[in-house]
Order: sequence, then C-alpha cells, then structure tokens
Amino acid sequence: MNLNQLLAEATARLAAAPLSYGHGTSNARDEAAWLVLWSLGLPLDTDTDADPSPLDPAAVQQALALVQRRIDSREPAAYLTGEAWLQGVPFHIDRRSIVPRSFIAELLADGSIDPWLSDRTQQVLDLCTGNGSLAVLAAMAWPEVQVCGADLSADALAVAQLNVDRHNLQDRIRLVHSDGLAACPGPWDLILCNPPYVNAQSMAALPAEYRAEPELALAGGEDGMDFIRQLLADAPRCLTPEGVLVLEIGNEREHFERAFPHLDAVWLPVSAGDDQVLLLTREALTA
Repeated sequence: MNLNQLLAEATARLAAAPLSYGHGTSNARDEAAWLVLWSLGLPLDTDTDADPSPLDPAAVQQALALVQRRIDSREPAAYLTGEAWLQGVPFHIDRRSIVPRSFIAELLADGSIDPWLSDRTQQVLDLCTGNGSLAVLAAMAWPEVQVCGADLSADALAVAQLNVDRHNLQDRIRLVHSDGLAACPGPWDLILCNPPYVNAQSMAALPAEYRAEPELALAGGEDGMDFIRQLLADAPRCLTPEGVLVLEIGNEREHFERAFPHLDAVWLPVSAGDDQVLLLTREALTA
C-alpha cells in the first residue's frame, strides 16, 4: 500500500464513522491526511502523489491504528497527535486545554485589528488564553508589545507555558492565573478574549469531540453570556483611554445583542462570517 492508497483507506474509514470535525479540519479527507502524515512522521504539506512506492507494512498498520483510535475515542485529532496549527504556527495541545481554533487568529494575521491600535499600544492581554496560542500569535504580530496570557485554569496555563517556551517568547509573554480580569487589572491597550460562550442548549447537544474538551472553556451559562457580562462590566476600568476589546462570541450574536442591546459594537469579518468576532472601544463600553 502506497501513501495515496493509505490516505484513501483512512478517509473511507473516517467517512463511514459518526464523527464530528471542527478542531483543525472540516472533513474526513483532511482529517485522514493529518493523522496519516503525522503517524508517518511526514510534514503536513507533503505531496502525496510524489512517491508511489509501497510503505512499510508496519507503518501502515500504525497509521490505521491511529485512525481507528480517532473513531473509537471520538477525541479531536489534535489531542491524539499532541499538536495543533493556527495560522501556520504549531502549538502543543493536550486535554488540559481547549483545541485552539479562534477566529481572532485570522484578525491577528491579516492586520484587521491594526487600525484600532497606535504606536502607544504596548500592553496586550489575551484573556482566557487556553494553550496560549493567541498570546503567541499576538507577540509575533506586534514585536514591540508585551503580552499577558490569563486563564482561570491552572492546567491550561501549564500548556500555555509549553507554547511560550516552544516559541522562545519568555521575555515577551507572561502568564497569570486569573478569574476574569481580577488578577490582571491593566491598564491594557488591547484585550483579546475568546471566552466560554456556548449557551446551555447548545452545550447539551455538543458532539463527543467537543465534550472531550474542558467544559470550563466552553460553557457560558443559559444564554452563553455569563462570563461576558462580568467582562464587559470590568473592562472599562482595565483599559487605557484609547484601549479596545476584541471579543469572540461564535454563533451567539442573537444572545449577545439581547443581553447588550445598547452597545455600539464593530463586527470584524472572518472566514466564518461577519458575526463571530466584535470590537468594543473603551468609549463604547462606558457610553
């Protein structure tokens, strides 16, 4: 069996199983490629047509065993491989923290937040940092800033430290154990936040892959806004006068606008649409 044949077999097995995607891939073919190439020790951008020669049978069986583990465990592939990629940057990941997939990463990469910043932007907070991926991407995007990553979960912060060390950003990123903004009052020029925002009804219907993640990082209460209510109440006193908050709310725009009907939010387009991430100025928060 050559690489293409192995990928076809892995894809067929995944496609026949009742799996859910969304932790780095969106379909069985891409998931199969991730698992097979990782198992074989090949780069994820390997040209699978380049070498039609047969693979070692033991390596084939090892790859198919990993595919079967994905099917049997219903764990995200990222947990099985111990690695996730966001905007082309690799991150360590394990079950202590949520699999990184924030749309805020797109905004950091394409410069969409930059018009709201200035040469006075020096202090950036990544609140609910999880495995630290947004903190790392922010430090990479703006080499002149200092970044703080904060999370309520000590386990998540341990994973974040691995990623800060992995990318040699110990001098630029510090990590803080904090319940919301309690232990990181700022003042901040920019707060990035991908908080727990999934509403109770959606939480009850989550596929097994999402239930494998820490519930603390997902569940946002009855309408998904529990954490966000406290955040928006606390944020004005933690922001500089020109400070801004970039907040991801996923598919919860209806609940957000019902909870905060008078907020003047700027919606920032991402690949999933125009209602996943919003920006709030300090002025808007205090109006």
